[in-house]
Amino acid sequence: MTKNTVLRAAMATLLLIGSTTFAFAQHDEHGNGGRPQAAPQQRQTSRSQQTYGGAYHGGVQYNGPTNGGVHHSGVPQHSGQVRAGFGQSRAGTWQTEHQSWSQRGGYNGYRIPDRRFGQYFGHDHFFRIGGLPLVFIGGQPRFQYDGYWFTFMDPWPQDWAPDWYESDDAYIDYNGDGYYLYNRRHPEFPIALTVTF
Repeated sequence: MTKNTVLRAAMATLLLIGSTTFAFAQHDEHGNGGRPQAAPQQRQTSRSQQTYGGAYHGGVQYNGPTNGGVHHSGVPQHSGQVRAGFGQSRAGTWQTEHQSWSQRGGYNGYRIPDRRFGQYFGHDHFFRIGGLPLVFIGGQPRFQYDGYWFTFMDPWPQDWAPDWYESDDAYIDYNGDGYYLYNRRHPEFPIALTVTF
């Protein structure tokens, strides 16, 4: 055997061990190895409080207001960038531009485990998007909450205040066919979200 062959075999073995270790770690953390689970049922709790979730994935920590967000690299975004990004993602006519997950063919993305969903999500667990890590992907807002990244699939309604993401409380819920962001001032306008970990 040549030196290069031995080196390649050693690298392949290390990659295999690292992948297996990572898979077991994910399984232990989520109890399901990251596989989709059945949709969580809407939960009622007697405690109503504002929450900002737990530790954030990827080393980004919530450290207080960030003038509208922090890029996932940790680079602060100034309020003008955030204002411009949200301005671009505003609907012209929300009723014609919005689509539910049923209209989109159903939600097939990552599912948040039921136990975790009950701790940090639903109408009793609200937050303000402007204080969370935030980026814009393809002109749509993407924010991080409780270790998950949520990307808007819809524009936001044109009748909402231009700074709603800073002034209005929002929450994430599962509405039978997928995940949605709800503005507590305007819960009749759910915005479809995708979830990534």
